[in-house]
Amino acid sequence: QVQVVESGGGLVQPGGSLRLSCACSGFTFSSYVMSWYRQAPGKERELVATMPSAGGDISYADSVKGRFTISRDNAKNIVYLQMNSLKPEDTAMYYCNAHRPRYLGANYWGQGTQVTVSS
Repeated sequence: QVQVVESGGGLVQPGGSLRLSCACSGFTFSSYVMSWYRQAPGKERELVATMPSAGGDISYADSVKGRFTISRDNAKNIVYLQMNSLKPEDTAMYYCNAHRPRYLGANYWGQGTQVTVSS
């Protein structure tokens, strides 16, 4: 049974930090590209950061470059998103995604964790 479970969201003041975690099970985590997406009310879901399964370049949305860092622990099947210097415009539901290119159906989502940046 595939599980993708995000945690670590919450309310934080502007300029603060949060670390999101995404614990995965039920699939070969190390073979999957792991990504974080976010969706603010009334807006489309947007890609925040992507980390390849092995090697390759990590990519970030321009809006978070220099502030957010994605990382993964293949031994623990967890992907993280360290978010620093948070801004009110970072407020959104954050979703974890696992996908394996060229494998039909190998695309999994978590339920999301809410991040609210407000004073």
